[in-house]
Amino acid sequence: MKIEIERLPTGVPGFDKLIQGGIPRGFFVAVVGEPGTGKTIFSIHFIAEGIRQGDKNIYVTTEESKESIIKQAAMFGFDFEKAIRDGKLVIIDALMGKRDDPWSIAELDVETLVNKVIEAKRYLGYGRARLVVDSMSAFWLDKPAMARKYSYFVKRVLYRWDFTALLISQYAVTTSLGFGFGIEHVADGIIRFRKSVVRGELRRYVIIEKMRQTEHSLRMHEIEIRDGAGMRVKAPTVYRKEDTALPPSVAARMLAAELQRLLEIPNGEEES
Repeated sequence: MKIEIERLPTGVPGFDKLIQGGIPRGFFVAVVGEPGTGKTIFSIHFIAEGIRQGDKNIYVTTEESKESIIKQAAMFGFDFEKAIRDGKLVIIDALMGKRDDPWSIAELDVETLVNKVIEAKRYLGYGRARLVVDSMSAFWLDKPAMARKYSYFVKRVLYRWDFTALLISQYAVTTSLGFGFGIEHVADGIIRFRKSVVRGELRRYVIIEKMRQTEHSLRMHEIEIRDGAGMRVKAPTVYRKEDTALPPSVAARMLAAELQRLLEIPNGEEES
């Protein structure tokens, strides 16, 4: 007996065929990668497609202003301002902390985030909903050991509200070290973005590392981003780690230094 799975298309040309037509409804998917790889643009497509399909849409921004997200969307032909006016989209600004904006939060606190998202869902009304948190990493930069607990809390509470969510996690440019180590452990899917310089040209890539209930592609695909059009997925490609990776000894030293900083252990001292 074949079980039918409702899937939400991402709206990114060429991507949905890699995951059998879209992300399964109710999934919480980790979107991970270094800065500049396309995570925000991918998320903007996901919300724009939700608007087109009549879903309820919430975009939480922690590293850019609400106005910046609206401008980026406009560059790719998506009118987020109209969607906000029409009651189809709420952008929660967790960066600027404006007191005169009801959809702004002043503190990067996970419980505050969840409560504000639920408030926005009640405002938008009943129905299938899409959520982007860009990024989750901001909520535990000062307490990385809490990342998995916070990620689980967000998923456990918001799943009841019929969300299909993209939870973005930033990675360090030099070491690919994740700021939190939490989202991937609780996610139903993992979409990883990468970049490298090939023959003097910056190229971006995407690979689906995990997607439950889905026969997904296991190949790395190149992507391109264009003004007026946004993101599209191109042909599969050979991505060699050695093209961009640091020498192992250098990466190991940088990783050790980063972990030491996060744990706040002074050099030459043992934990008591």
